[in-house]
Amino acid sequence: MKVMIRKDSKGQLTAYVPKKDLEEPIVSMVNPTMWGGLVTLGNGWQLDLPAMPPETTLPITVEARRILSADD
Repeated sequence: MKVMIRKDSKGQLTAYVPKKDLEEPIVSMVNPTMWGGLVTLGNGWQLDLPAMPPETTLPITVEARRILSADD
């Protein structure tokens, strides 16, 4: 799914999923650089982001994969 990653006015990383009209803060990340690992959104969704250089500028739209939990 297409996901736009950006920093809001407070410097918080957020993810926007256009098809769901969903914008949530990124509350945790497996990799300190965020790219190439799982991130968890404020609503509990986990997204697997593509590997990209740490200096990638934001905002950016990427193809991410949602990881479903047993509750989904």
